[in-house]
Amino acid sequence: MVRGVTGVPVDRSSPVPLYFQVARSLQELITSGRLPPGARLDNEIQLAQDLGVSRPTMRKAIQYLVDRGLVVRRRGVGTQVVQAKVHRPVELSSLFDDLAAAGQSPRTRVLSLGLRAAGAIDDDLTDLALADDAEVWVVERLRLTGDEPLALMHNYVPADRVRLTEELLENAGLYQLLRETGVLFKVASQTIGARVASAPIARALGIGRGVPLLTMRRTAFDDRGRAIELGEHVYRADRYSFDLTLTIP
Repeated sequence: MVRGVTGVPVDRSSPVPLYFQVARSLQELITSGRLPPGARLDNEIQLAQDLGVSRPTMRKAIQYLVDRGLVVRRRGVGTQVVQAKVHRPVELSSLFDDLAAAGQSPRTRVLSLGLRAAGAIDDDLTDLALADDAEVWVVERLRLTGDEPLALMHNYVPADRVRLTEELLENAGLYQLLRETGVLFKVASQTIGARVASAPIARALGIGRGVPLLTMRRTAFDDRGRAIELGEHVYRADRYSFDLTLTIP
């Protein structure tokens, strides 16, 4: 039991609602590891007293955390911190780099790696603009945070862009390996969607068949306009989300 959560700032003169201030402060404690997975919070009444807010405000703050998969309410147990979701900004970066920057201890398991002719690959490689006889690296990897599977990733990379080995891919992100060859990423075309897990994907990710997944298909281009990489990834929706910042044009 985590008792006496203190040091959570509340600015009553701010236009930001009190529940949101409290929720975001608690979210920071969770994502930073100061409230680790498995930690149990005091009940709403005690937390409200500790933080100097009303019980309805505290209840709304806790619900905010529940809705984002950061805590769960269990009968007989109370409010408990769960493994935090990975919140990834929608920008031209690799999952490995994003996890490492967030202190999430990324690990990679290479499931398959080989060279194939572009014309012999069933997937649509039109975006890579390759001749049928051009060689392509075909990569399948399982990305984990610690020991927990997070994403199943298929990538296609023109063979003349980089040399790949299982050892290299297990110790670094694909984009890092490409950057080390002199590739300067410039822009990407990306589509985000959803699907349910088939039996093979469910086994790989350690989830049940039919569980919702997030999907992402991306083609990345360098500063010379060359297509560098095509990726098709599926992510556990209970552990992963995309963050977007929207602006008025």
